[in-house]
Amino acid sequence: MDRYDVVIRNATIVDGSGGAPVVGDVAITGDRVAAVGGTVAGSGREEIEAGGLVAAPGFINMLSWANVSLLADGRSQSDIRQGVTLEVLGEGTSMGPLTEAMRRQMVARQGDIRYEVAWTTLGEYLEHLVRRGVAPNVASFVGATTARIFVLGYERRAPSAAELDRMRAVVREAMREGAMGVSTALIYAPGSYAATDEVVALAEVAAEHDGLYISHIRNEEAGILEALEEFLTIVRTSGARGEIYHLKVSGERHWPLMDRVLGAIEEARAAGLPVTADMYPYTASATGLDTAVPGWAHEGGPEALVARLRDPATRAQVREQLALFTAPERVLLVAVRADHLKPLIGRTLAEVAAARGQDYRDTLLDLLVEDDSRVGAVFFTMSEANVRKVMARPWVAFGSDAASLAPEGVFLRSGTHPRAYGTFARVLGRYVREERVLTLPEAVRRMTALPAETLRLRDRGRLVPGALADVVVFDPDRIIDHATYDQPHRYATGVRHVFVNGVAVLRDGEHTGALPGRVVRGPGSTQ
Repeated sequence: MDRYDVVIRNATIVDGSGGAPVVGDVAITGDRVAAVGGTVAGSGREEIEAGGLVAAPGFINMLSWANVSLLADGRSQSDIRQGVTLEVLGEGTSMGPLTEAMRRQMVARQGDIRYEVAWTTLGEYLEHLVRRGVAPNVASFVGATTARIFVLGYERRAPSAAELDRMRAVVREAMREGAMGVSTALIYAPGSYAATDEVVALAEVAAEHDGLYISHIRNEEAGILEALEEFLTIVRTSGARGEIYHLKVSGERHWPLMDRVLGAIEEARAAGLPVTADMYPYTASATGLDTAVPGWAHEGGPEALVARLRDPATRAQVREQLALFTAPERVLLVAVRADHLKPLIGRTLAEVAAARGQDYRDTLLDLLVEDDSRVGAVFFTMSEANVRKVMARPWVAFGSDAASLAPEGVFLRSGTHPRAYGTFARVLGRYVREERVLTLPEAVRRMTALPAETLRLRDRGRLVPGALADVVVFDPDRIIDHATYDQPHRYATGVRHVFVNGVAVLRDGEHTGALPGRVVRGPGSTQ
């Protein structure tokens, strides 16, 4: 008689394929799925009764900002409690490679979480995480901005041919270390200084290794159609597969553009262009107040920006050119470094400006100087109708665009966007069970097999014999998010058990403390 490490009995098995669920058992031996479906003969050292519960592959967070939070707490509580078993890092910037100057700056600009920068390359960073211990698996893109800073610093100019070759070499080495591809965030300086041909040159290197080009495109407002065309041009020209980060249209007067955006992507896909997207299920975004500052003022890096804002003549120029995503009463402050500014967390920019007796523009610039940081904020800019339209597309995966946190310790020194605690549970609870925007099998496919295929991952994303045993067991009738903009540090509920590489990290809804996460490397890895 077969003996397994774990047998999950009588579960509704949603295997990631998008096909109809079946009721049966899932057996795990070591770090692999040993059997799926029907009644598994034999017994497990651990037997889990899962009648009425769903067993699915572990969820893949296509856009995670857990790169620093995992250094503070490897348990990855807010994501593990939603069933996330793989954090994909590296939107535009990555934790390596680093020059000595970049390492010094990374240390100097740390916020609430303090950590030693004990690595130089991206691969070394990922291995450092795993040595320290993390509950989920970890992967990363190499940031095109990071490659640019590595070679050019924060200069606002095009690279020479020799410098571009060095940037390509930086990307090539990261691909060999296991990067999933190359990423851009073309809204943020100094990444915004890159012209299209520079990005194409880096995406070509990713394509050489079957890596993905993934992008926070250059504009998500009035210029989104032009930004989308640039993205599609980069994919066509480079030969890379492409994905758009957090597909959305910001600003009420721009919301009608979404139909044209989706139409253009689907036309490109029908013509054979390999493009996909991801999203988070909320109508607010989150980024820094410094994004309102024109790109030229960021040249030279964060220290140079603050110096410009201290100069009255330059500050007046910047003030005149400020471009806030939305009205100041729809901007919620959530993260600052300075202790004396912490009481501002949870207040709107408009409220802080009124309390100071200032125009909001002056308050915004003062905060950037006083905090010497980007000042994290939530921006209410999107349409619920558009969220549903994007979610309905079969080529759209999910990502939190947030850190993985816990309602304790250092994490309570700042607010956050509720997506950090609720993205995956919100899709399954609100948009599957309550509103039926997606079926359960299709939602699971978008969280598992779709991103796994996009990332070219072997042995993950499907619940089939031989796959690595990343498994989530949840209650489809109860899974739901609880985090709100006013109270963001609240766990989702409804996930009962989570296994990562065959090890239980969540049992009966509680974290076991196990840290079995591994580095997941891309298709070009030589390691």
